[in-house]
Amino acid sequence: MNSELNLSGVLGIKSNLATPAPFFWRLSNVLRWSYIKGWIANFITVPIANKFGIMTAMGKLEAVLNKADGTRVNYGVLGYRVVTTAFVNFVVDQLQTETSVFGDFKYHDSGVGSTAENITDTGIETTDGESRATGTQTESAANAYRSVGTISYTTTKAIVEHGLFNDVSAGTLMDRTVFSAVNVVNGDSIQFTYTLTVSAGG
Repeated sequence: MNSELNLSGVLGIKSNLATPAPFFWRLSNVLRWSYIKGWIANFITVPIANKFGIMTAMGKLEAVLNKADGTRVNYGVLGYRVVTTAFVNFVVDQLQTETSVFGDFKYHDSGVGSTAENITDTGIETTDGESRATGTQTESAANAYRSVGTISYTTTKAIVEHGLFNDVSAGTLMDRTVFSAVNVVNGDSIQFTYTLTVSAGG
């Protein structure tokens, strides 16, 4: 008895690598005064402060847009700073009476309010109406706290702000960042990566 088995097929490979954000978006984002101040603080002021033994805390926000069609766009660093006064006061309070929410700064929110970030901010300026994302919590270095959260969108909107909180609906705002608009439609999502680097100086 003789038999033959013939198999054929086509193997397709689809890259999941993110393409860079459009050049003019990147240019408009880095030319914002708040971005420039944050860049100077991160790359010039912080190293100088550390040389003099001054402790510093610097936030950095990055983002990748995941489109509904499966493509990904890497927007890179959206901005540096702004650790809020509310968070600093919260840390001091926790040193006196620790509560469980001290370890809960993992809730990512985004919005459409474009007023520049300020240390006095206590919340998102204008919510986008979507649920906050619960981020994963890791250390990108021994002195760097990181939370990565993905917010899904159900309508068309221009996202221009992000905040990190310690509660799913209220809580204390650790950091708020404003950036050039990232446009989303139903089915899109943005993966936000927030890193807080704390240096002891010296």
